[in-house]
Amino acid sequence: MVGPALPDLPGLDPRWSRYVTVPGTGEDPPVTWHLLDNAPDVPDARGTLLAVHGNPTWSYLWRSLLPAAVEAGWRVVAVDQLGMGYSQRDGRFRRLAERVADLGALTDELGLTGPVVTVGHDWGGVVSLGWAVEHPGLLAGVVLTNTAVHHDDGGAIPALLRLAGHPSVHGWATNGTRTFLRATLALAHPPLSREVRAAYLAPYDEDRRAVAEFVADIPAEPDHPSRPTLEAIADGVTRLTVPALVLWGPRDPVFQGRYLEDLLRRLPHADVHRFEGAGHLLPEDVDVAGTVVRWLHTRRPAAPTPTPTPFAESGVLAAADESGTPTPFAESGVLAAADDAAAPAPRPLTAVLDEHRDDEAPAVIALHPDGLDTVTWRELAARVRRLALGLHDAGLRPGQRVSLLVTPGVDLTTALFACLRLGAVAVIADQGLGLRGMSRAIRGAGPDVVIGIERGLAGARVLSWPGTRIAVSELPPATARALGVTDTLPGLIARGADLERAGADLPPVPAPDDDAAILFTSGSTGPAKGVLYSHRGLAGMRDTLAATYGLGSGSAFVVGFAPFALLGTALGSLAVVPDMEVTAPATLTATALADAVAASSATAVFTSPSALRNVLGTAGALTTDHRQALAGVEVFLSAGAPIRPELLARVPEVMPNASARTPYGMTEVLPVTDIDLVEIRRALDDVGTVPGAGGGTCVGRPVPGTEVLVVPLDDDGAATGEPTSEPGVTGEILVAAPHLKRTYDRLWLTQSASADHAGRHRTGDVGHLDAEGRVWVEGRISHVISAPGWVITPVAVEHAAERVRGVERAAAVGVGPAGTQQLVVVVETDPAVDRRARSAPSLATPGLTRAVRRAVAEQCGAQVAAVLRVPELPTDVRHNAKIERAWIARWAEGALAGGRMGTP
Repeated sequence: MVGPALPDLPGLDPRWSRYVTVPGTGEDPPVTWHLLDNAPDVPDARGTLLAVHGNPTWSYLWRSLLPAAVEAGWRVVAVDQLGMGYSQRDGRFRRLAERVADLGALTDELGLTGPVVTVGHDWGGVVSLGWAVEHPGLLAGVVLTNTAVHHDDGGAIPALLRLAGHPSVHGWATNGTRTFLRATLALAHPPLSREVRAAYLAPYDEDRRAVAEFVADIPAEPDHPSRPTLEAIADGVTRLTVPALVLWGPRDPVFQGRYLEDLLRRLPHADVHRFEGAGHLLPEDVDVAGTVVRWLHTRRPAAPTPTPTPFAESGVLAAADESGTPTPFAESGVLAAADDAAAPAPRPLTAVLDEHRDDEAPAVIALHPDGLDTVTWRELAARVRRLALGLHDAGLRPGQRVSLLVTPGVDLTTALFACLRLGAVAVIADQGLGLRGMSRAIRGAGPDVVIGIERGLAGARVLSWPGTRIAVSELPPATARALGVTDTLPGLIARGADLERAGADLPPVPAPDDDAAILFTSGSTGPAKGVLYSHRGLAGMRDTLAATYGLGSGSAFVVGFAPFALLGTALGSLAVVPDMEVTAPATLTATALADAVAASSATAVFTSPSALRNVLGTAGALTTDHRQALAGVEVFLSAGAPIRPELLARVPEVMPNASARTPYGMTEVLPVTDIDLVEIRRALDDVGTVPGAGGGTCVGRPVPGTEVLVVPLDDDGAATGEPTSEPGVTGEILVAAPHLKRTYDRLWLTQSASADHAGRHRTGDVGHLDAEGRVWVEGRISHVISAPGWVITPVAVEHAAERVRGVERAAAVGVGPAGTQQLVVVVETDPAVDRRARSAPSLATPGLTRAVRRAVAEQCGAQVAAVLRVPELPTDVRHNAKIERAWIARWAEGALAGGRMGTP
């Protein structure tokens, strides 16, 4: 050993600490590195993870990666950069090029052989990428966490770095004191423990010159000495084709979203995961080690054999040799895109516009308080083509992302189909996510362009959403300047018309497996997830809806549920948007629905359960003409959330001739199953006679081309069994379908966990099949109650409670530690029965408690520990229907523990 022994530090095995001396060259003396190396515990390593920290941390940052990699059979060499951590302080000011060269000299001294996967954070990411570009013969992959390789001179560097580099602050903050160190450590979410903070500070009691020098070497200006090296590394990164994993903490005030976007432009094949709520010190905030190990297992990076490219004599990194071909991704076992490519190409989504370009029939009707907007198929086809030409002329290219902050109607349809025709990716995050959720979704998607109404563009301006801004309508010049608007839809359509007359043409129609759109989940089970669909997937959804519901050219339907508003035009149907806030379904009234049906002679209505509930509640305002119009509806479809049979059975009160149907599905794949009221009643009659019937909500049989299986639950409530279709087996619902999403957007870890070995989607719902092939949904897997010796799914309990007189809605939740949870039922009561129904939350009355306990015991065989009453159960924002069981569980646990019984 040639250096001091490390103190006892939390989470770090001292056996892995070692020192390595690298011989000097020429006039340069030898230098001694400190590193963490788990080699003694991995005698037959599959490869090496070369982990490089940033400023002002040290190899302690990777302490959790070493033991995780041991389990996976990978060696980890986590270095302390020279002058940092416990490596030698030799007084030399090292520029970026020297740090990359120093790392190469160390790996030469170690005799490192491939495959090597570099792992870098902060400015260690740049250094690791420099090594990666320099060593293609060893490189098998790269992992990056919150780093950057390029700074656009058109924008300022982050404020914290500007402050740290300011002459009046730099010296005392970075070297004279530990202020910069402490400020960096304060960026952890949640805050670091006192012991971990002390461990990071331990090597920096005295000599902190390298901390200051790292800040001084940030090449923020074009004439900075390290700028040529940084640009050479950035250029070399664009040539890397090895597997890449980019992990990101969005709450980073240093490496902001723009740096992630730049990395993804240079590494378009990279797997990406954004950890919502995490920040700059990502390995401290989340399980980076576990994610890296899972990625290694999935991608199986292997050593390539290209010819190495040396540093240029000037010390500036040379471009990577293009003659060598790094090893491509190994087969992961997850459904590959190549499988889709072998399938027949579907009819393009925009083909409907070509087919109807001379049709004078209406394509879209949108009602509003001042009347209605309408556009014919001929007009729509022309508008879409001209807008696409205008957008292309303005610089929009295939693969770029466009956030559409537009209400359903003519303008949204025009903008969406122009994006689809160009090959741009439509980003659709609606107001149903709430302002905070919507902002998080748009920032995460990183749009290049934002098209919006004035209110949406104001939000983009105030909340600094990325993207060039285009207004839906003409705005006063002062307003346009204030919002940062560069173009308008009318202006772009006019520009496109001029280009059309000049003979301009559009790029080729996008390929089936090109990205088409990002839709967002409701966020009812956590932050809303972006769901990325290919053109093939959206076409599959269109074709499945057509086959299941008989929709197509000549049909007309009213859309009170946003996803169908986007697909109606692709079906060739007249899409009618009622006078309502489509992203707030409960705003649909009976008269607004009737007016929309009358305006179009629509024979189908698509809404959500909350919309139906409000329609029924406002039916008293219907006139004779309204009721006559609604009598022409032949199909009523409720989607977006589970609907109680009792509610669906009330559809004839307003639409007497409609077949009441409800599909089961999710943003990731819709529809999965379908059922009508007649079949629901038959399924309920089958309880006790047909194996598997009962114990949840029957959602029908799989739609054409869709397969449904379940993954059985174990005694802890986890889905760990082999997929099965055996009747009555409860487990996580598993779906395969041609209209399944391509992936979750920038959520690699989530996608990896959501797909089984055959590429089927793990829905997160629990349920079972019956002997008739029908699917019964029992709740969410995250809401399963793990009681001593068995598990309880919530839906059957809720149904039993809701059959008790006076109970309107119920939520079944578990209280207590997993494995020993107690079943608690929280109810809304009927004001007609319970005069306290809308009063403050409380324990249910003794009589109601006994009735609920008896019903649940008789129908589910479960024992209820307590029954609580609330004036209103909280639901999700988008559908106004999905009960927020997680919130209720936390509230109930606190209330029963003696806490204040506020509103959940």
